[in-house]
Amino acid sequence: MIRSRVGLPVASFLLCGFLLVAGWMSTAAQSPAAAPPTPAASPQAADKPAQEISTHDETTTFRVKVNLVLVRVVVRDAQGNAIGNLQKEDFQLFDNGKPQTIRQFTVEQAVKPTPEPAKPAAPAAPAENAGELPPPVAPNHYVAYVFDDVHLDFADLARVREGAARHMATLGPADRAAIFTTSGVNNLDFTDDRTRLQDALNHITIRPLTSGMSTDCPDLSYYQADLIQYKNDPIALSVAEQEVQSCSPGNGNANSNASSGPAGGATSSSSSDAERQVRSAVLEVLSLNEHESRVALSVLSNAVRRLALMPGQRTLLLLSPGFIGSQMELEYGELVEQALRAQVTISALNARGLYVLESTTAASNAPVMTGAVFQEKMALAQASALAEDTFLADIAYDTGGSHFHDSNDFDEGFRRIATPPEYAYMLSFSPPNLKLDGQFHNLKVTIKDKSKLNIQARKGYYAPKHLADPAEEAKEDIEDALFSQEEMHGLPVQLSTKFFKSSDDKAQLSVLAHVDVKRLRFRRTAGRNANSLTVVSGVFDRNGVFISGLQKVVDMNLKDDTLNNKLGNGVVVKSSFEVAPGSYLVRLVVRDADGELSAANGSIEIP
Repeated sequence: MIRSRVGLPVASFLLCGFLLVAGWMSTAAQSPAAAPPTPAASPQAADKPAQEISTHDETTTFRVKVNLVLVRVVVRDAQGNAIGNLQKEDFQLFDNGKPQTIRQFTVEQAVKPTPEPAKPAAPAAPAENAGELPPPVAPNHYVAYVFDDVHLDFADLARVREGAARHMATLGPADRAAIFTTSGVNNLDFTDDRTRLQDALNHITIRPLTSGMSTDCPDLSYYQADLIQYKNDPIALSVAEQEVQSCSPGNGNANSNASSGPAGGATSSSSSDAERQVRSAVLEVLSLNEHESRVALSVLSNAVRRLALMPGQRTLLLLSPGFIGSQMELEYGELVEQALRAQVTISALNARGLYVLESTTAASNAPVMTGAVFQEKMALAQASALAEDTFLADIAYDTGGSHFHDSNDFDEGFRRIATPPEYAYMLSFSPPNLKLDGQFHNLKVTIKDKSKLNIQARKGYYAPKHLADPAEEAKEDIEDALFSQEEMHGLPVQLSTKFFKSSDDKAQLSVLAHVDVKRLRFRRTAGRNANSLTVVSGVFDRNGVFISGLQKVVDMNLKDDTLNNKLGNGVVVKSSFEVAPGSYLVRLVVRDADGELSAANGSIEIP
């Protein structure tokens, strides 16, 4: 059984469909409710077609990826417009300064917004076929709003929530939106129901995981604690010690006995006690804040997995004041790789807006610090805010998204981060002799003879520590193909759908894949024509949420007479789904043994 990317089993995936050979069973192919053919009485007669065409369930790989590194590149001119006419030969890619061979190259073009349908001035006259409903508008753009309610304060959350509500009101009929929170509370799956979206927004509030658990003396930010513990920064340590001297009960005005070093550092006998208190507080702050950061990264990863299951353009909007992922470089690298594989663009809006540090806030817990220590405290607060925002900038830059900060114009901010670049390029390469050591590799992308262009691409990647599981990669590749919305025409395949209602609340939906066998390429094996087709069909609801899928492998070992004279109408592979009346989107993927691929989309309304 295939497991979905949200960690839940995909129900009834890989069930059996019916194989119909149109040249031999044309009547059965015409009827969506036709029963499977009755086996012939003679075993010898039944064996002959089985030797030439057989069908079985199988999990196969659509694309083979061996240490494949993905790099999404956005190229803009001097006016900031994305350029979409570059070719593979225009790019140069370097891994730790060494030129790499670009193995795969694709150009991605953003979907254009679908305008709202015009409302008729008067009721339209009834159509002749009043029972036939128009096909539903197929969603082609999925937007996940991720509210960082763990790190946001109340004022910033209120403003960003209002901006999100105004932006959601601009979504078109082909857009679907979902709401996720880093606390995991008040999530809402993809929908076009504006009422449900607004209701979910109204219930989002701040939910810090470390509320009431951190120490106030000294008042340490995650950034300052990181400097002390991991970078052995003497100024950050001295500032914290001076703060302890100022705010700890029993110390009195310890600064009266202290001489000032470069940051007003105390040299009194109480310094050793202050350092012990600082070191204890540092460990507590790091533990609590690293927990929050890991939770936030985990939620982003889960949101990317959810987006990866949606059949269209995928955008994740991170709404956060930012946070620091120190000591989490591998987790961050895996998140970027995951987003690139799933073709998810992550954009970020700094919910602090135009950030102004209040001096009273920076020293609220240390009112009697010396002037030099106070200035260092202010500098640390500013550096902390910059480091937190750097995460937002990096995740957007590495995945081809946009980063909006230092502005209170959230309407413009949402417009920018929700508008993907018109063109982007996906480059991939396989590093030769890649060591499985988890080390960081610097990446650089350049364009030949185009020095005035601005290039946005990820700055590096982390080498894996172990080889990926081939079986797991095979499952991911199948999902990638099924949940994409890209139309591909490598094989002569046509998609059609039929339905039969067995009752008012039940219907049989048939997805038919018609393959023109004569236009396939066969391998000559033992005097026969050999090839195999992997046929995957999936059914989604009107919001693009996956309902069910079927996979069949059709092995063909055809005699010349069969190929030339008995398969004139090709082969039809039928997959049947039991559904309720409603609007459905259908996805069909067909791949042959040589890796040629076709994919088609359809929609159907069952009254």
